[in-house]
Amino acid sequence: MQTICVFGSSSESIDREFLDSAEHLGQTLAEKGKTVLFGAGRYGVMGAVSRGAKAAGGRIIGISPLFFKEMDVLADYADEIIFTETMRERKGIMEDESDAFIICAGGIGTFEEFFEVLTLKQLGRHSKPIIIYNYKGYYDELLAMMKASVEKNFMSDEVNKIYTVANTEEEVIEQLDNYKAFMYNKYN
Repeated sequence: MQTICVFGSSSESIDREFLDSAEHLGQTLAEKGKTVLFGAGRYGVMGAVSRGAKAAGGRIIGISPLFFKEMDVLADYADEIIFTETMRERKGIMEDESDAFIICAGGIGTFEEFFEVLTLKQLGRHSKPIIIYNYKGYYDELLAMMKASVEKNFMSDEVNKIYTVANTEEEVIEQLDNYKAFMYNKYN
């Protein structure tokens, strides 16, 4: 797995620990020879991951809708920025060009990105790893919601097997290095 897509917050007002852990994750990915693909923003978790990767000599590729250029939020240090017309097109490129997805702490955009790659995997559109980086238990409530959805028969427990949860950076790397595809199609 060479190109790793990292989804995460674009907020700078979050606890500094999340930014520091994201920057270290980016550094570690670069040191392992991975290309980091991200949403091209210089702020928040995604900015921290990209800065960490860049500082460690890694390659970083940003995918951005053109209107982000006007908002002056882009990471001008990216090795490459691919511009799209829409957010939907942006996600499509991120999904197609990545070998794996790491879901770091984030808000509604990150949730939406996670659920899209999860839905696509459930429908058999890809078999790439999806790793929730549950740093400091950030995703505990989301994981409880996923469990409740199974208990109430809104989804199969098989869905909870097509992504993994890592509580530490070491677990993220271990899961990337030792990934074995588990495919589930809700219609089969």
